[in-house]
Amino acid sequence: MASMKTTALALAATTAATCLVTAGVAHAYSTAAPATTTQAVALPPGYQIVTLPNATVPNFQRRTLLCPGTKHVLGGGAEAQGNGAILVGSFPTGDGRGWIALGRQIGYNDVGISVYAICAD
Repeated sequence: MASMKTTALALAATTAATCLVTAGVAHAYSTAAPATTTQAVALPPGYQIVTLPNATVPNFQRRTLLCPGTKHVLGGGAEAQGNGAILVGSFPTGDGRGWIALGRQIGYNDVGISVYAICAD
């Protein structure tokens, strides 16, 4: 039975090798040819990035950004701005038509919130 030291050394060596391969450092051991061409990615019909610029709102007040027309949200995000600002939530609306964000600012009663949505038909 292997000692704990031998087992620990073997585990460390295996972990290091895995990290090197994952990082692409040990590519000489790979037999696969590297990709030489890039494929163009087609955007969904009606693709549009919509923004709700920064505005100061009371802490924990939701800011909602809706996609224009009949478009639906594919993803989104938000930013809380200010000293000690914290983004508390960033998520799609229940009907999938927009994005909601809320935040708070430590030591203040309000916070700056910007909202972003990726929309498509």
